[in-house]
Amino acid sequence: MTKIVTPPDVVVFVGLGQMGLPMAKRCIAAGFAVRGADPAAAAREALVAAGGKAFATGQEAAAGVSVLITMLPDSKVVCEAVLGPNGVASVLAKDALIIDMSSSVPVDTQSLGKALAEQGIGLIDAPVSGGVRRAVDGTLSIMAGGDAALVERARPVLQAMAKSVFATGPLGSGHAMKALNNYVSAAGLVAACEALLIGRRFGLAPDTIIDVLNASTGKNNSTDVKMKQFVISESFASGFSLALMAKDLRIAADLSKIVGVDPSNAETIAKLWESARESLDKGADHTAIYRFIEAEAGDR
Repeated sequence: MTKIVTPPDVVVFVGLGQMGLPMAKRCIAAGFAVRGADPAAAAREALVAAGGKAFATGQEAAAGVSVLITMLPDSKVVCEAVLGPNGVASVLAKDALIIDMSSSVPVDTQSLGKALAEQGIGLIDAPVSGGVRRAVDGTLSIMAGGDAALVERARPVLQAMAKSVFATGPLGSGHAMKALNNYVSAAGLVAACEALLIGRRFGLAPDTIIDVLNASTGKNNSTDVKMKQFVISESFASGFSLALMAKDLRIAADLSKIVGVDPSNAETIAKLWESARESLDKGADHTAIYRFIEAEAGDR
């Protein structure tokens, strides 16, 4: 296949879902020429409406391009999109850089990096935190792992989507940090949900519980931006799925075993969320963990 040479300011997004599409739009707003690939026609149409170019397949979008971002569900899907029979690696420009912004398994990322290096393609892992709202307004936190020179090469693109870009260390460290961040976040949400349930049973008003926590040492991200907004309101619509949170928590629990740390707490949290994933609707938002905790306590 003849490769098409494109300017260095062209960025390809493979995956235009809830996070990928607004992130691509931020890159367009920053002046990058953006190509996107997604099987969903609605996602492609939305990218075109924002000023990008859309393609049904990654190979079509990636031909001759030197910077490509994957925003996909997991490591398996990323590897297939990059190295599979219809993978983008075969059509990228020489010395191209792939930025995996998915929540992937760190050791899988390291293996992918070795395979790509043999083809002269660089890889960094740069997962994000902040959810859909911060993807829309370009204030994500990004954890970038990989060769320092490659991270710096990617920084202008990453900064178009983020308030903070952290260089976390070697390849895979970004994905490790994302999993650990979500472990702490999920544990905080579970604690807040349990406190709300206990307080309600005792007779405390839900808003009072959260107001006191937010003015006291119990404050955390969940009490601040999730409990009233999505749990007490029962909208359960934060924009981040429970299934994805469960996946990230399994990564964190498995990582603890790999590095030789007692995984009992991480394992407990991971199993709780996996049970909730099996019990609740397939598309449940991660804040719906409250519904699972409530049902387990016999309140529903």
